[in-house]
Amino acid sequence: MSDCLFCKIVEGSIPSTKVFEDEHVLAFMDIMPLTKGHTLLIPKKHHENIYDMSSEEAAQIFSVVPKIAESLKTTFQSVGLNILNNNGAPAGQSVFHFHIHLIPRYDQTDGFKAIWHTKEKQYTSEMFAEYAEQIRMNLNK
Repeated sequence: MSDCLFCKIVEGSIPSTKVFEDEHVLAFMDIMPLTKGHTLLIPKKHHENIYDMSSEEAAQIFSVVPKIAESLKTTFQSVGLNILNNNGAPAGQSVFHFHIHLIPRYDQTDGFKAIWHTKEKQYTSEMFAEYAEQIRMNLNK
């Protein structure tokens, strides 16, 4: 896409600090890092979000995650890692080219507040069973 920031990074018209690249994916340093080493991983082919990707295309990008995660851990001696992906504006996506954030964690006061479970709404075991059944029904569509 001609107006996509990440497509421009892939084509080289916008510079980036590359971490990893192969024929399918590109990893580069986030220019507004949440912690030291914050890295973005993107498919080279434009996909707005996970819903636009085939299983094979998703496998290409997700297969690289452990390699980069291990390198971040070794390089920065981080003690944890958040792997974050937002799909759609309501989920917080701001660049509409699929991307995965790999955010090294150093301690609980390193400046990044993770997403935690909330107890605001109580779900019953019956609700879980119904949701699971609905999800299973749609898996093969």
